[in-house]
Amino acid sequence: MTNASTFVYVTFIRSTPEKLWSAITTPDFMKQYWFGMHFETDWKKGSPWQLVFPDGRVADGGEIVEFDPPRRLVLKWRNEWKPEFKAEGYARCTMELEAVDGAVKLSITHVMDRADSKFIQAVSGGWPRILSNLKSLLETGAIVLKS
Repeated sequence: MTNASTFVYVTFIRSTPEKLWSAITTPDFMKQYWFGMHFETDWKKGSPWQLVFPDGRVADGGEIVEFDPPRRLVLKWRNEWKPEFKAEGYARCTMELEAVDGAVKLSITHVMDRADSKFIQAVSGGWPRILSNLKSLLETGAIVLKS
């Protein structure tokens, strides 16, 4: 038995792995579904990354652990703007894309090596909102949630 906190979300998006990968890694596209936020990085294994608020503040950051387009992205992830989340340390976020019958199965697994992580509780509310917007944007050209 483990003392980790884990959040898993799986969705199917009518797209291709290449288009979905581009949507996940292109800052201007990302801003459309991630409430104005975007990643800043060079998208290379071992590189730092930051999730940046529209006003330029850093929300989250870490390191790119794996980068295998258009199949798998693994990020070492730490919240940078809420002291109680930052104090929990680094989590690991794995994004896996798999082509399935004209769609892409997108699996997000966010894990923190601590029981009852407040950060994992927070992302469990954030990921569904972000991924609903991503799915809607790719499938219909419009987002569902504005904030």
